[in-house]
Amino acid sequence: MTNEKQIFVAVTNDISTDYRVHKIATYLQEKNFSVTVYGRVLPNTIDVSRSYHIHRKKHLFNHNFLFYAEYNVRLFFFLFFKKFDCILANDLDTLPACFWVSKLKNIDLVYDSHELFSEGPELQGRKFVQGFWRKMEDYFLPRIKKSYTVSDSISHFYHHKYENSMGVIRNVPFKKDTVIVEEVAFPTDRKTILYQGVLNLGRGLKPMIKALKFIENLDLVIIGYGKVEQEIKDFVALEKMNHRVHFLGRISREKLANYTKIATLGMVLEEPLGMSFEFSLPNKLFDYIHAELPIIAGNLVEIAKIINTYKVGLIVEDYSPKKIAATINTILKNSDLISEIKENQRKAKEILCWEEEVKKLDYYFKN
Repeated sequence: MTNEKQIFVAVTNDISTDYRVHKIATYLQEKNFSVTVYGRVLPNTIDVSRSYHIHRKKHLFNHNFLFYAEYNVRLFFFLFFKKFDCILANDLDTLPACFWVSKLKNIDLVYDSHELFSEGPELQGRKFVQGFWRKMEDYFLPRIKKSYTVSDSISHFYHHKYENSMGVIRNVPFKKDTVIVEEVAFPTDRKTILYQGVLNLGRGLKPMIKALKFIENLDLVIIGYGKVEQEIKDFVALEKMNHRVHFLGRISREKLANYTKIATLGMVLEEPLGMSFEFSLPNKLFDYIHAELPIIAGNLVEIAKIINTYKVGLIVEDYSPKKIAATINTILKNSDLISEIKENQRKAKEILCWEEEVKKLDYYFKN
């Protein structure tokens, strides 16, 4: 007979690559919760072995409204007929089923908002769809007692709108992360600027590809996958930059650090396509700091705050290829600046690490 509390974690992202969910699930285990993570089977997903239980469902639909409807109906009935002491809902698209089951069964509910969901770049210009998600936030968020998000700006936005005192748990890496060490190399002898992450709208890849034309001895390496992957590959061909842009595809989190640390620079050029991006703090920003890669970043509020506070990179004036190239050339031609940035990163990663950030979770989960 076990006295462990049963906690259920709902997510629509790919469990194999959602590092935030993994870190929090591991934390919950260390706090003596019995953890079940519920997700979905996605095309080309990577099988993972975790110390907690993973339950994945294959869906008939994987996009748009039909997916969200199917996911929440399936999730509702799964939760309703199982016994859990607490539910952790990750992002707005998991919230309807989690919220109603928590009310019907009087179960604790915690909400983790990975982004400002209703203001995401994919929703810009789609008034009906964006209006639907805004209505969802209007209904659910004022009614949730325990919630947290990834940045101060998102927290302030939601608190101003709903007075819900949303906390902040940043998505920073472990100081000493679990890495499967192996020798790796990039398919180029030039210096490299690295993009790692999901290949979706507004990641600054097209202006970066054009900027390469104004930079000598630097190639772009792209690690990741996503909706615009083929579009970016077509753009590279159109710009005749196949010899300067290298796609490495999907690499597991456990092996990714081997690649990150051998790059020359890291790019965080998210574009201001809606408040979700403007207020974002991408994982790769912190990964680059931990790998001691000088960062080239867009001037978005939360990203700029980290860059300016810890002096770990340079911010581009705008997203024009020539301005991006000028900023990159400034770093590449200044070895003293590179050394200074790397020293600042060594100090910053002692603060911007999961070992420190995780302490805040104790407020939300009590066993």
